[in-house]
Amino acid sequence: MSIPFTDISKLYINGRWQAANGGTEPVLNPATETIIGHAPVGDAAAANDAIAAAREAFDNGPWPTLPMADRIQVMRRMYDALVARREQIAQLIIAEVGCAQGITYPMQVDAPLAHFVSALHYAQHDDTTYVPLETTPNVFNPGGPAVLGGGITIREPVGVVSGITGYNFPFLLNLAKIVPALLAGNTLILKPSPFTPYSALLFGEIAEEIGLPKGVLNIITGGPDVGGLLGSDPRVDMVTFTGSETVGIAIMQQAAPTLKRVHLELGGKSAMIVRADADIVAAATMAVAGLTVNCGQGCALLTRFLVHNSIRPQFIATAKAIAAHWKLGDPTDPTVMMGPLIREQQRAKVEHFIQRGRDEGATVAFGGGRPEGLGKGFFAEITVFDNVDNKMAIAQEEIFGPVGVTIGFDTDEEAIKIANDSRFGLNGAVMTADAAKALEIAKAIRTGSVYINGGSGKMSYAPIGGYKRSGIGREYGPEWLKEYQQEKTILYPVGK
Repeated sequence: MSIPFTDISKLYINGRWQAANGGTEPVLNPATETIIGHAPVGDAAAANDAIAAAREAFDNGPWPTLPMADRIQVMRRMYDALVARREQIAQLIIAEVGCAQGITYPMQVDAPLAHFVSALHYAQHDDTTYVPLETTPNVFNPGGPAVLGGGITIREPVGVVSGITGYNFPFLLNLAKIVPALLAGNTLILKPSPFTPYSALLFGEIAEEIGLPKGVLNIITGGPDVGGLLGSDPRVDMVTFTGSETVGIAIMQQAAPTLKRVHLELGGKSAMIVRADADIVAAATMAVAGLTVNCGQGCALLTRFLVHNSIRPQFIATAKAIAAHWKLGDPTDPTVMMGPLIREQQRAKVEHFIQRGRDEGATVAFGGGRPEGLGKGFFAEITVFDNVDNKMAIAQEEIFGPVGVTIGFDTDEEAIKIANDSRFGLNGAVMTADAAKALEIAKAIRTGSVYINGGSGKMSYAPIGGYKRSGIGREYGPEWLKEYQQEKTILYPVGK
């Protein structure tokens, strides 16, 4: 069976398909270890071509100066083209990422499209603000009449943006760079993870179909040499990256000499606080279900379970019972609830931390190994630890796999302290029957988001981002485009 978009063998630069000097490399299906395609491999020369194209398109092309209404019209065509390919995109993600269908359709495909709709909605709002009229002395004629003046503050695109994305939610992450950058009037060079190149390259076909001006969107692949150039080249005005804390630090270092704007969405070690009055079944279900989203490969997933000691035994027992019924396997089977990790090196990392947890004295309450009967593919068992101290490595490091750690507490103050005792601050949750107390705790947790009793609301209209080492800036929500814009104040006299 042919996987959609895996026949793309060239890079998309300056409005045309360009052969990759680095040749091609195989892309694996992580569930079967079979090759789904041979993707083009970009190099520094391709990155240079893409930067030059984006620079030319920004400095001399029509896109940055188009009225917002015109850019919205073009981007609506992009949205429609993506919706028409919804099923193809889902099939690609199932094969390229190994994500179970129950997660792929709502979270990998439909949620990104919903974010696209919200961006189009917010882009229609005029953000121009007016400086109040004011009288000031005329410094050039102190004895003469005062000057009456006012002004406006407008928003303009930053310029050339490089977007670098991870492998775990590739369609979402790529869309989260393309949509706000282009709506704001910027030009973009997009570089995906080598593990999931097709989820980015497909946008070249979309750009051609909708008539996007050349150089506005450029899609290249490659390794650290390409990423390093995108982060350091003085022709690039801004770098936006979603991925690991380590790479985020490297990007800041690369960007520092030219003082680029840096936008980062990085890792997490998010805590779910389960109070003594919480619904234990609901809390345990949320814990296990969260661990299994894309096999635990999600920066905002809840992986620290802070459970009141009076209910911790029941929580562990319930989580074990739920995890035992979770079906693992090849995500082409619609009954499978969790697929594999992306590659063997990621599984090795997960297994390293599981062993380290054992060595540090934590108890494996469930899982801890590889599932039986799945000899092919990079599968790992759902793993739940108990008797964890928050100072342990498994409680502090982002494992990026289906591994959760359970930490006991006795008071709300202790739970808040443990939740905040992390270098990350991306997400959090509170499970309790006391809504007022939940809000109080949510405000005390130093994270960009907090879910109370599972959360609700129109998530596509809410900003997402991190405190501390979880990132810089926000994605989605009403201020999303502003991350990709400059603010300019124009002052003028009135009556002259």
